Amino acid sequence: MKFLLTLMVLTASLIAVPLDQIPFRTMDAKEASLSHYAGKVILIVNVASHCGNTPQYAALEKLYRDHAAEGLVILGFPCNDFGAQEPGSNEEIKAFCIGRYDVTFPIMDKIHVKGADQSPLYAALTGPGAKFPGNVKWNFGKFLIGRNGEVLARFEPSIKPDNPEVVTAITEALKAPSQK
Repeated sequence: MKFLLTLMVLTASLIAVPLDQIPFRTMDAKEASLSHYAGKVILIVNVASHCGNTPQYAALEKLYRDHAAEGLVILGFPCNDFGAQEPGSNEEIKAFCIGRYDVTFPIMDKIHVKGADQSPLYAALTGPGAKFPGNVKWNFGKFLIGRNGEVLARFEPSIKPDNPEVVTAITEALKAPSQK
């Protein structure tokens, strides 16, 4: 499996697979990609249940509820890459998100956002050819993708989802028409 993921990352970087075609899995192990959210504004966030930034779930959920009808989708990607702060199974993560923060936005399958097992999606978001290259620094790093599939912004973990910079970027992206 590790070899297959590494091969996928290398292949994606060599043949420049469009960002929206890179596969990942939902929390219930179904195949997905960003193409499932075509025409939406997407905020991708690597999340963790036992982190100082975990309370950001509340602000992410508020953003989602406030703007979902306008076309915003937030995709949470649990990862245990930083301080072992997401040790749980998908079922435990889902129960935590719903029980503690009433999360309704999609939470995906647990992944790696850095290192040898880095998911192909995060390799594309952070690799040398990315618009905002460089490893994710900690849990709750955020990438904003416009309706046309272009990465518009990157927000470091310390920048909270309700920060005016994030909210403005999202509202501006929601005003833009969907064109590819």
